[in-house]
Amino acid sequence: MKLGIGLYRHMLTPAHFRFARQIGCTHVVAHLVTYSSTDNQPVGSGAGGWGAAGDPDALWTTEELISLKKQVEAEGLLLEAIENFDPAHWYDVLLDGPKRDSQMEGLKRLVRSIGEAGIPIMGYNFSIAGVAGRVTGPYARGGAESVAVEGVDQTPLPLGMAWNMVYDPRAPRGTLPPITSEELWQRLARFLREILPVAEEAGVVMAAHPDDPPAPTVRGTPRLVYQPHLYQKLLDAAQSPSNALEFCLGTIAEMTEGNVYEATEQYSAQGKLAYVHFRNVRGKVPRYHEVFIDEGDVDMVKILGILKKNRYGGVLIPDHTPLVDCGAPWHAGMAYAVGYMRAALRVIGD
Repeated sequence: MKLGIGLYRHMLTPAHFRFARQIGCTHVVAHLVTYSSTDNQPVGSGAGGWGAAGDPDALWTTEELISLKKQVEAEGLLLEAIENFDPAHWYDVLLDGPKRDSQMEGLKRLVRSIGEAGIPIMGYNFSIAGVAGRVTGPYARGGAESVAVEGVDQTPLPLGMAWNMVYDPRAPRGTLPPITSEELWQRLARFLREILPVAEEAGVVMAAHPDDPPAPTVRGTPRLVYQPHLYQKLLDAAQSPSNALEFCLGTIAEMTEGNVYEATEQYSAQGKLAYVHFRNVRGKVPRYHEVFIDEGDVDMVKILGILKKNRYGGVLIPDHTPLVDCGAPWHAGMAYAVGYMRAALRVIGD
């Protein structure tokens, strides 16, 4: 198994790459969403804000991705994955709107560019509401600031918003019309039918993230993967070597059904883990807190043992971490998480 770090767009700098290498990482997962500096910033992630989507015409080019890959490699790291489509690039794919077909063509071009750049994985979350309703507070050990859910947000999504970002600030007043869970699954199946042949040809694995918070509905919209067994439904929706999972341990532990160890066994045994979000939590939906990697409900060393048994050789990243009270809160939190992960891998002999 390999250790990586997730970096948001404004953090894709030589200084952050050197930090990652210094704390023992060998790989990078790059978030290329165009975040804005608005409210509701998720602490511990390093993100800007979740307020506004980016330029709908500003798809990353092959040349830009190759340049990013070279910058990462210049600091002794490898670029393992791109994570998250910008909502501006696929809101009508999620909403089944009038621009769906043109946006799908853009996503196909982006996946081809990712493949041409030699980046093996594209992570995504097929969700209308996205990551919504998180709050920040002193939820981790010693009052460290972290994120939590204290009840699932069911405020209806306004028109002009998808994936918890505004893509059309001029949209008329009103809220999104309701759809059924079956309709959302149909949209996903259509997306997979169209994107997976392109991904296979490009040599790219599409890695699906589960829904966080993992509730049946969020902001009045249905969710796809809010219980562990629904990951299997997603895999079964399209048989392809490019149909895989962005396996988020924290999200799976938050789910009300199943068992995070059994889920890790089930999906790693199938060889369907593209990469792993190595995060710990306390509690389950509708109330849970993200905490330090060694103080949550999940025995992370036990998880590593399951992964080793099933010959998982991919990347682990601490996707979020509480902020440590010091001059560099995010850096200290990430260094603590990666240090724990390095030691745990030594313990299991990987």
